[in-house]
Amino acid sequence: MIRSFRSKGLRRFTEQADRSKLNVQNVARVERILVRLNSAKNPQEMNITGLQFHPLKGSEQGRYSVWVTGNWRITFGWDGEDAIDVDLEDYH
Repeated sequence: MIRSFRSKGLRRFTEQADRSKLNVQNVARVERILVRLNSAKNPQEMNITGLQFHPLKGSEQGRYSVWVTGNWRITFGWDGEDAIDVDLEDYH
């Protein structure tokens, strides 16, 4: 389950279906990723074809990334069976 967000836009989208703060064009893909992330029991369940799942390195070690579109990624940490600090980031 998703327990916390870094991104206010993702929180608003999840809680209120408010797309206005999402800067990414493919909102339907964001929604599908969040649904899957919410049902995942561990980070490896996000390792599916097309998401380019990978653990982050350096100062972000312990977090993970999946591809949304273009430079946009959803990043997240993990605690027990919950995704935490879920964020939508422009990587470049």
